[in-house]
This record gives sequence, structure tokens and C-alpha cells, in this order.
Amino acid sequence: MLKSSSAFSARAAISAFFFVSGFSFASWASRIPTLTQKLHLNEAQLGSILFAMPLGLMLTLPVTGFLLSKFSSRNIMAAGAVIFTLALTAIGFAQTPWQLAVILFCFGSSRNFMHIAMNAQSVQVQHLYNKSIIASFHGIWSLAGFAGAATGASMVYFNISPAVHFTIAAVLLLIVIVVASRYSLPDTETAKEKRPAFILPDKSLVKLGLIGFCSLACEGTMMDWAGIYFKEAVMAPAKLITVGYIAYMTAMTIGRFVGDKLINLLSVKNVLQISGALIMCGLLLSAGFPFFIPSTIGCILTGFGVSCIMPMIFALTGKNTTMSPGTAIAAVSTVSYLGFLMGPPLIGYIAHAAGIRWSFATFGMLGLLVIILTTKLKIANRES
Repeated sequence: MLKSSSAFSARAAISAFFFVSGFSFASWASRIPTLTQKLHLNEAQLGSILFAMPLGLMLTLPVTGFLLSKFSSRNIMAAGAVIFTLALTAIGFAQTPWQLAVILFCFGSSRNFMHIAMNAQSVQVQHLYNKSIIASFHGIWSLAGFAGAATGASMVYFNISPAVHFTIAAVLLLIVIVVASRYSLPDTETAKEKRPAFILPDKSLVKLGLIGFCSLACEGTMMDWAGIYFKEAVMAPAKLITVGYIAYMTAMTIGRFVGDKLINLLSVKNVLQISGALIMCGLLLSAGFPFFIPSTIGCILTGFGVSCIMPMIFALTGKNTTMSPGTAIAAVSTVSYLGFLMGPPLIGYIAHAAGIRWSFATFGMLGLLVIILTTKLKIANRES
């Protein structure tokens, strides 16, 4: 397809929404220690409160699928982004643990509305190009995460309260949302078709959901457990325990920006299989050789492995013929995001029973499962 100024504008607009999402989430995450201290929370209380956000995400997945079968994805994306940003502001003003829990539930719910619709929009933008560009959107999210984390660190350094921090961020992000919304895409005729709003994927989408499950389980594990692994298994010095996580995040970000070129060169199916192999090798390397350099390399391989799987899954899901793209993405996300929620707790259970090295080795087998499931997908050899 011929790229036009309208295609470029739509791509820039959706990139802006991915930036808003990544920056907002990292802003919140960067101030968790401050809020924990402010509300006098112990580890158990914090864990219970943090569960409110994924709970809101999961409980609203069926609602999102229904809304996307009835209304325009651009409107749901914009509304979700506004609520998500306002919820970020509200977090800073929470005075009690229960208030924080309620706000985080809303934060997770609105993030879900925004994310599913945003990915549906990214699939529509992808259709305007004759080559893969969808992974770059997720690369923007990762870069925004770095920017949000750096901003948060600066706010902590200058002792600026979360309320002021989040309010400033929200005002700037709302301006971005208003401007970007003007250039988002109206739903295509296919997306507008009124089909039943299934929340669980039909048989043709189950494999995609399971591949997404494997990827997000490993992604959630690395985000929550990489530092702990370097502390307990690698026994890295205190100043270096975050190296594994930083290496993982850096590799994931780079992978998302180079992923489109690889997809265009090698095909979706080949890149999915390579991604599964990288996840398996990365986690097994870390588990088999719990030393600083091998484990860091393992984190890098895992970061590259997970970087492009979900963008490819969303792109393939948007091409299905049984549901509208938005509804199908919501359906596949229902299965995939269970991995993100279940992965970190499962790692903890396995680590408690057999040791953290065995937990990483066990999750390395999810990379093998990605390879097996991909071989069963019916994808044209040069599908992009």
C-alpha cells in the first residue's frame, strides 16, 4: 500500500497514545516506594493493594470486548486514555490504603479500555502500510517507560510529592491526547460489523492467545523477579542487582524497534519461532549458569525474545474473519494477560518449592511451547 500523509498522521497519533500509556504507567511505578511510605504499608498490604490494578484489568476485559463491538475504537481509546490519566492524578491524592486500592482498580480498568482499543487502532494503521510497522508502537511504549521512570526519579530527588508530580504529568498528557485524537482512525467497515461480542477467542484464535500467554508470563516474570534472581541466585552486589532488569528492558526496547525490519525480512512465523528460541535459551542460560555475565546475557536474550511477540499476535488477530478486530483483540488479550498475572505468582510458588533457578528453568520451557504452537499456525510464508 502507498504511504500517505494521512497514514503518517495516523501512525504518529497512535504512537502518541502508546507514549501516554507507557509514561503514565512508569510514572506510577516510580513512586510506589514513596506512596508505600506515605500510607505506612507493609509488604503484605502493598501486595494486596497492587492486586487491585490487574483485577480491574481482568474484570473489564469482557466489558471492553462488548464496547468495541458497539462503538468506535477511536472513541473508546480516547475516553480510556483520559480516564487513565485522571486516575494517575488521583493516585497521588490517596490518603488511605482503601482509597489507593479503589483508584488502582479504576487505573487498571481504564488502562484496559485504552490498551485494547489502542491495539485495535494500531492494527488498522498497519493495514495502511505494505510492510510491518506494528512493533514500533510497542517500542514507543518502552521508551516512554524509560522517560517516565527517569522523570519519577527526578521528582524523588527534588522531593516533589506524587500529587504534584502526577498532576503535572496528567496536564501535559491530556494535551497530547486531545491533539492525537484528531488524527486517529475511524473504524473500517469490517470493524463496524455488528458481531457477537465474544470474550473468549474461538478455536482459530486460541493458539494466538496461548502464544501471548507464554510471552506475557515470561515478561511479567522478568519485570518482577529479575532483580530478586540477581540477588538470591547470582548473589550480585547490592549496587548491581538491577543490572539484569535493565539489560532485559533495554533489549526489549531495541528489539521492538528492529523487530519490524526482521519481520519484513524473515516473515512473522519465522520471527515468532526465533523469539520462542531466544526466550528458552535466555532463561535456561540464566538458570544453568547463575553467574553475573551469563545471567545478564540470559536477560538480554529473553528481552529480545519477548519484544515482538505481542505486536505480532495483535497484527495476526486483527486479520481474523470471525470477529471485528477490536473484539478479537479483546478476546485474545483475555487469554494472554492471564499469563502476565499468573506468571509472577507461579514463579514464587516454584521458587519456594524447588528454588528460584528451577523456576526460571521451568518458565524457559514456555519458549519451547511458543515454537511448537507457532508451527501449528496457518500463516502465509511472507505474511506481515
